[in-house]
Formats: sequence, C-alpha cells, structure tokens
Amino acid sequence: MKQTLKVTDITAVGFMLFAFFLGAGNIIFPPFAGQLAGENLLSAMSGFLLTAVGLPLVTIIAIALAGGSWEHMTRDLPKSIATIMAALIFIIIGPAFAAPRTGLVAFEMAVNPFITSPSPSDLTVFSVIFFGIAMLFAWFQGRLIDMIGKILTPVLFIALIILAVSVFVNPQGEIMQAQNEYLTHPLQKGFLEGYNTMDTFASLMFGVLMVDALRSKGITERRATTKYLISAAFIAAAGLAFVYISLFYLGATSSAVSLGADNGGAILSQYVQALFGSNGQWVLSSIVLLACLTTAIGLISACSDFFSTHTPLPYKAWVLVTGVACAVVANVGLSQLITLSVPVLFALYPVAIALVALTFLRRQFRNPRLAYRFVLIVSLLFALIDAAKVAGLNMGAFNFLPLFDVGMGWLLPTFAAIVVMFFVGQPQNQALAQDNA
Repeated sequence: MKQTLKVTDITAVGFMLFAFFLGAGNIIFPPFAGQLAGENLLSAMSGFLLTAVGLPLVTIIAIALAGGSWEHMTRDLPKSIATIMAALIFIIIGPAFAAPRTGLVAFEMAVNPFITSPSPSDLTVFSVIFFGIAMLFAWFQGRLIDMIGKILTPVLFIALIILAVSVFVNPQGEIMQAQNEYLTHPLQKGFLEGYNTMDTFASLMFGVLMVDALRSKGITERRATTKYLISAAFIAAAGLAFVYISLFYLGATSSAVSLGADNGGAILSQYVQALFGSNGQWVLSSIVLLACLTTAIGLISACSDFFSTHTPLPYKAWVLVTGVACAVVANVGLSQLITLSVPVLFALYPVAIALVALTFLRRQFRNPRLAYRFVLIVSLLFALIDAAKVAGLNMGAFNFLPLFDVGMGWLLPTFAAIVVMFFVGQPQNQALAQDNA
C-alpha cells in the first residue's frame, strides 16, 4: 500500500523541524555578525548560510538517503566509536551547551527586561519554569508533530514575518563599514560563525527524531520516509534562510539604535524597540520565548530518545534527567557558556562535516570502511589543532597550514584524505573474502 501524507501534514513536519532548529544561537548570532560585517554583508551572510542552513539541510538529506538512522549513517565505523560520537553530540546539543543556552537567551532577552530589580535567583526560578514546560511537551513524544508543527510554530513564524518585513521596510540606519575579521575575510568568518548555531550537530539527531514523527503518522516505508524527510528539510531550510537574511540585514542597519553593542541580543532588543516603540519588547519576547522553547523541547526529546535506547532508563526518566541538567547548567550564565562551547565546536564540527561528505561519497570509495576511519581521524586531528588555537594555546608551529589563520586548518587535509581514499585500499568485498578464506 502506497504511504502518503496530506500537504498540511508535510508542512507541519517541515515547520516542526524548522522550530527545532530555530533557537537561541539562531537569534543572537546573526544580528551581531551583520553589524560587524557591515558593507561586507553579502559575503559574511553567504558564509554563515553555508554552515547554518546548507550543512543542516545536506545533513538531513544524507540521513534520509542513508536509511533514516544514525546506525545506517555510521555503519562503516566500529559500533562503539559510532555510539561514543553520538553520545558526545547529544551531550553538546543537550545538557552541556545548546539546550541550556535556549533557557539563558530566553531569560536575558524575553524576561530580564521586565524585571525592575533583577537578582541571581530570578534566573534560577525562570530556568525551573522554562525547562519544566519543555519537559512537559517532550513527555508526550508521539504528539510532538501536532503540538509544535501545528500550534507553536505557526505563531512563531507569523511573529518573525512581522519583524522581517518591518526591518526591510524601515531600516534603523545606514549599512556600516566592516570591522575586525569581517574586513579581511568575511566569507570565512561568516562560515565559522555558523558553527555557533550547532545546527549540523542537531540535524544529525533531529533527522532520527523526524523519522519517529513520520512513523507516528503511518509512514514506515523507506522510500516514503526519505521523500518526506527531504521535503521537511527544504521547508525548514527555507524558513531558516528567511530568518537569517532578515537578522543579518537588521544587524547591518542598526547603526542608529545599537552602535557599539557587544552582543546580538542587545542589538535585536534595541532595534525592535525602535521599530515598535514600548510594545517592541513584547513582540521580541514572544519571538524569543517561542523559538527557544520549541528548540528546548526538540533537544530534550532527541537526547532522551537516544539515551533511553542505550541505557536501562526509559524515555520519560531521561526527559526528567536531561531537563533538570539543563536547568542546572543554565545558571552558569550566557557569556561563560558561549566561551566554553567555542573550542568544543571547533574540535567536533569538522568531524560532523566530514561524516556528511562521506555519506554522499560512500559508493565511490574502494573500501568505505577504511575511508570512513581514515578521513574522520584526519579531520579530528587537524580540528583539534584549530580548537587548541581558539582556546588560547600557542599553535604557531602550524601556521604553515592553509587557512589555519582563519580557523579552518582542517579543511584541506580532510579534502586531501577524501581524495586519497578514492584510490587507496583494497575493495571491501575482496578483503572480506580473504579474511574468510
């Protein structure tokens, strides 16, 4: 029997994926990057879109083509290594960095402006409430597609459309001159800035969550799952691109209202208040709260789903564990959390990118098992060098590496490793035959 979804259901799946992606980092980083990029807006934005939209889109497609699961995608790696990689990614996008950041950004941008005499306990109380609500939604995993895709996301998207149209119709200043690294290499800087969204990590895991959501709608055949997963990915990518372009332009034209701001949250807040007056903060609060909440729900659900399949604890127990951990970590503070996350992203993002590339090229390798192991080791080793430099260690001995000065010393060695694997290695079927002889 042919399995099909109605257009409304396909749209809901795409909106659900879009809502999962659109969280804290997606809101606070583009305005600041846009302000610093200034006249080099187009180049910087193109680089950012490559990592923040292109890579997540390609990753979801890779998961769909690989069979819809992490296990299919990493079948040429030792099972223990694949599990450790997945666990690390879930810890990063879950309780360690991305999920707590959603609560922190929601508090800083949507709640704190309304508190006349803020105290440290305010963040603690908000964290408990915010992640309590996120856990409640994640608790009913089978109904996520209806609760988020058909209820929360349309409201969020309408608010974003209002903001985007207002930004383009009534910009709050002239486009400024480029600053810092955006002056010399805006494309590469924008590309690296896209790491901060963590969406390539998230897409590796959200793809699996989307397969579960499709299964709850009766889609179980591989061909149908692949088709609808790719459709959802394009809907989500289009939504993300729309948001990023408008937020980059917002930052680039913010000279009259937030010149010299030290973060994207401040730029966005001051810009919205200039556009909408005293009611501007309410508009911004609605957007930020919904965006951060839907992402927190998706992250908690995805993490709980993974760890429940690899430990004796059931899904709902992991929802509680993950949600409580997020609330605790959120009290570290936004600036410190971002600072701690940057070296980790520089170390692991290139490995995720290499894995996605290998998924598309798998059939071209003489020995996929050897190719996967060699290329991922090369990407990790050189990414660790980049990460050490970002962390402040003296890595001057590696200045000879191409693109090392812009934090992408891993790129050409990884590309070279992939090219070598097209020609090196005994075909896998022959190797297996000899092993069994």
